[in-house]
Formats: sequence, C-alpha cells, structure tokens
Amino acid sequence: MDTIVALATPPGVGAIGIIRLSGPEAIGIADTCFRGKRLAEQASHTIHFGTMRDENGHILDEVLVSLFRGPASYTGEDIIEVSCHGSGYILESVLRLFLRKGARLAQPGEFTLRAFLNGRMDLSQAEAVADLISAGSAAAHQLAMQQLRGGISSEIQRLRQELIDFASLIELELDFSEEDVEFADRSELHRLVDRLRGLIRPLLDSFQLGNAVRQGVSTVLAGRPNAGKSTLLNALLKEERALVSEIAGTTRDTIEESLYIRGIQFRLIDTAGIREANDRIEAMGVARTLEKVRDSAILIYVFDAAAAAPEQVREDLARLVHPNLRILLVANKIDLNPNARYETFFDGEALGIGQHQWVPISAANQLNIETLQERLFETVVQEEVSLDGAVLSNVRHYEALQHALESIESVSEGLYAGLSGELVAMDIRRALHFLGEITGEISADDLLGNIFGRFCIGK
Repeated sequence: MDTIVALATPPGVGAIGIIRLSGPEAIGIADTCFRGKRLAEQASHTIHFGTMRDENGHILDEVLVSLFRGPASYTGEDIIEVSCHGSGYILESVLRLFLRKGARLAQPGEFTLRAFLNGRMDLSQAEAVADLISAGSAAAHQLAMQQLRGGISSEIQRLRQELIDFASLIELELDFSEEDVEFADRSELHRLVDRLRGLIRPLLDSFQLGNAVRQGVSTVLAGRPNAGKSTLLNALLKEERALVSEIAGTTRDTIEESLYIRGIQFRLIDTAGIREANDRIEAMGVARTLEKVRDSAILIYVFDAAAAAPEQVREDLARLVHPNLRILLVANKIDLNPNARYETFFDGEALGIGQHQWVPISAANQLNIETLQERLFETVVQEEVSLDGAVLSNVRHYEALQHALESIESVSEGLYAGLSGELVAMDIRRALHFLGEITGEISADDLLGNIFGRFCIGK
C-alpha cells in the first residue's frame, strides 16, 4: 500500500502546522529528512526534536516528530506527524520534500478510510470523526463523541451477530429439508425479533433530535412589516443584530444568525415582511421570504397583537404553512393589547395549529422571550428522547434502519404465518444486509467514496 502524506492542520499562517505521513514507508521517508535520533530505532508513541533537511542538507525547520507504530495508531499503519512552525512556505517545502521521497498526496478522508479498512473503527465511527470536526455546539460534540465511541454500533453489532447465528441454523435446516428437522428455536427467534424492534424503533424516533443537533435547526421569522421580527431577533440574540425602524419594509434581505438553546443550534433567519411590495427590490425580498419558509423546519410567525386583523393572520398562515413545518404563533406587542387571546385571532383547526403553539410576547420589553426559547426547544426535543441515550443523527443510518425494521417485521409475519424456513431466511438475510451497512460489514466502494470524499484532506 502507498505511503500517503497531507497537511493535517488548516492551511494559513499559524504558530504550528502538522504534516502527517501514514503507510509502510512513513518512518523510512521521515528518516531520510530528519536529523536527530534515528526514528527506525525509536519506540512507538514517542516525540523527538531535530531538524528537517532537504536533499542538499539545507535546514528547512526545527521540528518535533511524533512516531506511532502500527497497528496501535490511528490508521493501523506506521504514522509520522511532523510539527513545524506554521509558515506556509515551511509547510509547503516539507510536504513537497516528502512527495519527492516517495510519498503520495492523500485523498480527502483517506487517513480515516485506512483506519476503517484496517479495523481500527467501524463505518459509523468513521463518519463520527467528520461530525466531531464539524460540531458547532456542545450537543453536536456530545453526539459525535458518543457515536465515535461506538454507542450505536456496538448494540447493533451484538444483535446482528445473534441474528446471524439464527440465520445459520435456519440455513442448516434447509440442507436437511428432506429429513424435516428443526435446529432453530422459533420461540427464541420471536424474542430476538422483539429485541431488535425495541432497539430500532427508539433509534428511528430519536432521528429528529439527532439530525437537528447535527445540522442545526433552520428557523425562519416571518410576518407582516412592522410586526417586530427584527426586534425579536435582537431580543433572542441579546444584541442589536438587525436594524429596527418604524418604517415598514426596513428588512429587504434575509439576516441569518445562530442561537443556542441548551446545546441545540437554531439557525435563525429574519426575513422581509410579507405584503404587496412597493418596488422590485422589496418584491425580491418577499419572494425570498417565501422560499426560506419552504426550506425551513420551524416557522416563527410574528404578528402585531395590537394592530393585526385576524383575517390577516389566517391569510398569511394559509400562504406559509406546508407539510412537516413546525409553527410557533408569536403574538408580539402584547403590552399594547394585554387582552389578546388565541381564540380572538385564530382558529387553527383547519391548518392543524393548536393553542399550545401560541406564544404572547413583547420583544421590545423582553417579555416572555425565555418562554419562547423554551417552546423552540420543545419543538425539537421530545420528552422521551434524551441525548444521554443512543441518538441517531445520520441520514444514511436512518434509511438503513428503516429498511432493516421492514425486514424484521417481515420475519415476524413469516413466523406467525408459518412460512417455510427458506422464506424466513430471505428476510433475515435482508435485515442483516441493512444492519451491516451501518457498521460497514457490508459496504460498496461507491458508498465508501461518497462518505470519505466529504472529509477534509489530512483526516
């Protein structure tokens, strides 16, 4: 296998830059350039000071070289990590030196791909590495660390192995079909199917939370001009992020900011007011508002509780609501109309909007802002799902588990219907296939290319 090399730290000037080598010739290549101790004679997991020199003996930099011998390394191969000063010129010079010595530039994600191929981690753990790198909140970090440590895959692997054992016994029965013998205890298979259901269904239910934690929740603030959307954005962020004015149509384009509520990232998008536009620019802003609402997970519909007519509210929502959109009805300026009630403005039965989605606030006076934040959190995090347990956050895993559950249900139906072992075995093999896709026991080259191609070079 080739020895690969890449810059493992972000490009640009910094105090330190790290160049990583992995492969059978990693130590040998480094030894031809490093002046200090002879690396081939040193123990694994040690660090050595010296100089990095080119073919003419010119010193490129004073460096620290970290040595990790396979298989007890990240990739399972010999690894050398050279810590240089963070000059772009130095890093480029050392990298090109290693390439001239026989290393090959690594592809995106190739170090982690080798870790997977060498059995250092399964496929779901490898995907967690990318999630950990891109984690933008405490909750996303917690979720990625849980998956990296095998929180989901270990349980799936254990139950998958039990299913393999049963499949083997049923296949054995097929070899002795003429003798009418039964090796697989059908009642035990019923119990195993129930355990698989008990694992898979909660994982599928947790996906809404896991995906929200991983990606952030797209949350649009929409409503009529002067409803107080920008004031609300400022109140939620606790800073003057958006320009606030009594002049209608101040917001012409979208403003996007991140709000973190108990570890969950909400990507807030303040939009132009919904009305008949007075000019082409405002019309473009209104069109963009409607587009953002179509693409969002949560709509915070803001209206003026002191001035808006109920017909306007219903008309706007009929225009904005779409399937799977979660909605919060925010009655702003409640200080100017303390008697405003849900029933006064809106009968949400036709659109599926209930009174529990009604939140009266005064953005200018910071009234009920914490209540609104709590409602936002509750739209994403259900009581029965907790980040402390196994949480599904990967779309590929979700789809594979859906298919696996369908196959498990077919196994159950086949057992109750008394189908032949051959038909039951087909459904078991199908379930095994989809469970194996998650952890990588079953994987195609194009799938691996798609997963690891999204990694940064050097990881």
